[in-house]
Amino acid sequence: QVQLVESGGGSVQAGGALRRSCAVSGYTYSSPYCMGWFRQIPGKERERVARIASDGGTRYADFVKGRFTIYKDISKDSPKNTLYLQMNSLTPEDTAMYYCAANDGGYCATGPDGYTFWGPGTQVTVSS
Repeated sequence: QVQLVESGGGSVQAGGALRRSCAVSGYTYSSPYCMGWFRQIPGKERERVARIASDGGTRYADFVKGRFTIYKDISKDSPKNTLYLQMNSLTPEDTAMYYCAANDGGYCATGPDGYTFWGPGTQVTVSS
């Protein structure tokens, strides 16, 4: 059973930085997979912020390019097995619930329906 647990949310002033972490367990790391970070603002659809494939390939939403970085320390030999999202130059528009997500098919879907496993989410609040 794959489990994802986020940490590192919180509050910060505009211009500040936060690093989100997502502890991953239960994966078969020899198979292709895709992991990502999503966010959701009340009343709006959940949207993908960034994703990283098992081969390390990354992709970002236009609204975070140059500010956010997704990276991972995940393998069958890693003691950490953690997905990260470094968020810099935060603005109030980045305020949202942030979720880590994963699938085990290797295809990196853009929408949330393409991801099978989800963390419970944590709030990020950026004040002006």
